[in-house]
Amino acid sequence: MITKKNKLNPISIHGIVPVDKPHGITSMEVVRQVKKAIGQKKVGHTGTLDPFATGVIPICIGQATRLTEFLIDSSKEYEGLVEFGTETNTYDNFGETISQKPTSSISSEDVQSALYKFLGRVQQTPPIYSALKKNGERLYDMARRGEEVIVEPRPVEVFEIKLHSYQEPFAKIFVKCGKGFYMRSLAHDIGQILGAGAHLKDLRRIRTGPFSLDDCVTLEKARELLSGVNYKKILFPADSALQHLKKVSLTETDIKLVKTGQSLPINLELPAGIDDELMRAYDSDNKFVALIKYNQLLEQWLPKKVFDIT
Repeated sequence: MITKKNKLNPISIHGIVPVDKPHGITSMEVVRQVKKAIGQKKVGHTGTLDPFATGVIPICIGQATRLTEFLIDSSKEYEGLVEFGTETNTYDNFGETISQKPTSSISSEDVQSALYKFLGRVQQTPPIYSALKKNGERLYDMARRGEEVIVEPRPVEVFEIKLHSYQEPFAKIFVKCGKGFYMRSLAHDIGQILGAGAHLKDLRRIRTGPFSLDDCVTLEKARELLSGVNYKKILFPADSALQHLKKVSLTETDIKLVKTGQSLPINLELPAGIDDELMRAYDSDNKFVALIKYNQLLEQWLPKKVFDIT
């Protein structure tokens, strides 16, 4: 059934809805269900979560989809449950067991010591069962066909990592990391260090950028409100993804220049920045109008993305 809102204006929603992804469905399934609820094509997620994982997945709608890169690139926080003694080919609880070893010699101090090895900028090898592409194909498709998959390690960053508890053979851990970090690889690698093997038994993302679990609604609630007239109750403005950037108010003259793709010379209201610096731009009514970027060579601010969100 088409709601009155969707019938009158099917592309009227612009913003971000942080969803607490339930267990057992893909991130793209969350997107599909939101699309169906609002009758709108421009919907995207901001960082894949494995089907067995739960937690924060901000869903961008309308013009907010043009800002997904900022949430994809933002830091993430996770709580994971690692089971030692059992190694699987997918590094999680749903793969085939490839080895089993005793864990009686592992102490909480051993686990904490192993975790510290991953603090800072480190090299990490993603799981072969992942959505990464090689030669245009998903790695998991190649792995499922039994092909040999060679994955090169890549740099990732861990800002904080700690052991919440250890009760043999389970360790509850917390990780704050940058983009591209795989909690499944972390579990596998810790198991290798401690000589017993390990896999990730459970995973919950508790923060993505500025959005925490406290900001989230269930997928069921999101579908319900987005298909009715009360959708604004759960909708964050598009510029919520940019709160880490500086903010500036533009004059009417500057706004006209930005909307026609012209550059803005520096002045008293618009100071010089550093090369490639980004800044949020607003009108006199505090309406978000653009994301601007500084060109040091030209000594000018250039419009990077212009928005018309009512």
